Amino acid sequence: MKVAVIMGSASDWDVMSPCCATLEDFGIPYEKRVLSAHRNPGPLAQYVASLPEKGCEIIIAGAGGAAHLPGVIAALTTLPVIGIPVKSKALNGMDSLLSIVQMPSGIPVATMAIDGAKNAALFAVSILALNNNALALQLQQFRKDQSDKVLNTVI
Repeated sequence: MKVAVIMGSASDWDVMSPCCATLEDFGIPYEKRVLSAHRNPGPLAQYVASLPEKGCEIIIAGAGGAAHLPGVIAALTTLPVIGIPVKSKALNGMDSLLSIVQMPSGIPVATMAIDGAKNAALFAVSILALNNNALALQLQQFRKDQSDKVLNTVI
C-alpha cells in the first residue's frame, strides 16, 4: 500500500470515491478506512501509527463539518497528508475548508478544493512520481490526454 485514504464518515464515500478510482487508474495500491477524529481517536491514532510499516507514503483524508481529521492525522505522523474538505449542509463546505486549510505552523496539511477528491489523488500521484519514472510518464500521458481532449472538443 502506498496511499491510505481515510474518511471521517461512511457518508463521505460519495465524495471520496473519485479519489480511489483515480488511484486505481494509475495502479497505485491504497487502503481505505472510515475513522473519526472525534468518535474514535484511539483507533485512528493506532491506524496512523501502523501506516509506515505497511509501506504507506501518503495519507489522503476527507472530512466535513469541523473537519479535524486531516489535521489530527498530520499531528500524528510525518507522512504527507492531503486534506479534502467535504461539502457540509450548514455552510456548503466552507467550514470544512477553513478547518483543514488553517492548520497551525509546523503541522502542514495540503488542502484541496471542497469535494476535490480526484485532485487529491492526482497530487498523491505527482508526489509518488518523483521517485518512479514509469509513474511520471503515466502522469505526463494523463495530462497530455486531458489537454488533447480539450483541444479536440468541437462545439
